[in-house]
Amino acid sequence: MKKSPWRAFAAALIVAAGFCFVTGVYVLGLTDKNATERDFIQYWAAGQQLVHGANPYDLAAILRIEQAAGLEGGQPKITFSPPVAFCFFLPLGYVGAKTGLILWLLLLLAGLSVAIWMLWILQGRPQSRYHLLGYAFAPALSCLMAGQLDVFLLLGIVLFLRLRDSRPFLAGAVLLPCALKPHLFLPFAIVLLLWVASRRRYRLLGGFGAALLGSCAATLCFAPALWPQYAQMMRGTRVLDVFIPTLSVAFRFLVDRQAAWLQFLPEAAGCVWAVWYYWTRRARWNWMEHGMLLLIVSVACAPYAFFFDETILLPAVLAGLYRAANSGRSLLPLGLIAAVALIEVLAVVQVTSPFYLWTVPAWLAWYLYATGGRSEPAKEMRSGADCSILL
Repeated sequence: MKKSPWRAFAAALIVAAGFCFVTGVYVLGLTDKNATERDFIQYWAAGQQLVHGANPYDLAAILRIEQAAGLEGGQPKITFSPPVAFCFFLPLGYVGAKTGLILWLLLLLAGLSVAIWMLWILQGRPQSRYHLLGYAFAPALSCLMAGQLDVFLLLGIVLFLRLRDSRPFLAGAVLLPCALKPHLFLPFAIVLLLWVASRRRYRLLGGFGAALLGSCAATLCFAPALWPQYAQMMRGTRVLDVFIPTLSVAFRFLVDRQAAWLQFLPEAAGCVWAVWYYWTRRARWNWMEHGMLLLIVSVACAPYAFFFDETILLPAVLAGLYRAANSGRSLLPLGLIAAVALIEVLAVVQVTSPFYLWTVPAWLAWYLYATGGRSEPAKEMRSGADCSILL
């Protein structure tokens, strides 16, 4: 039976009204002080510095700006993102902390909604609507609560998956947000370069390069000395001395805390594995099939990452969900993993807590279980379906 378009339109209106009501109730109570309690404040403070041609990595200046907005204590919140995509922060320099936070949260919610909707399309528009569980994905909720920017990275990946064949130049351009946290994508990026070279999809590389150059040019117009300032900040900080609940950091602290190079060994191993994984599958490589496992491994071997960075794993988690449902596998393991992770978020467990060490291995274990250890769907699942979108 064909669904009435008016029923779909009415449902969309109800969802939109509910979204606006909940958002309105939430943002009405926000203040500048609320902005300082989230990671968002580091992006806003950087934007304030940029529009005035000042150094967004100046600890003393950032602290003064954040304290003026209501930050308590003497420890500034500063972004460690490289300058390549600072154009995302520039608009925040023209608004106050409260206004900036409201706009930022609305953009995050909109970005998450678009990403979830497009993942549903990439799954082949199934009737089960499992994709709506993405709104309860614990890392994404953690990202929203902290005002972090990983939703934009998620959206960039999903748009790349959607546009990679039809509009390669645009598919490369939408990957620009991923440059804000390149350490999360190194194995993924290496395979992408190999895929571009082997398939001669140079327009995709050109799109990313054009977006990157445009972003750098826009940012350098405001702060020409940004790159030397970034290098000086990284030399002066001791970010590698802090424990971060990541497998790479845990490995280093267990072996030799003072040997920082140990922290990058898993990343090197992950890159070697990624090259092998792609090369043995290059003739039949499909990002919607093979790219999901590659994405999880890229985050698992990152030299450092926080729980909210796992937001970018939503495509792989949903891929496993649909694969498990189609093959008759139990969804209970995912329910248990998601529930425990959600409890940690709602209990406001600090993102630096070692209690988050288990999450990436858990998402990886779920994906391997859901797919039966194979990156390709079974033949019977492919019949009558478009293999380019079936997971």
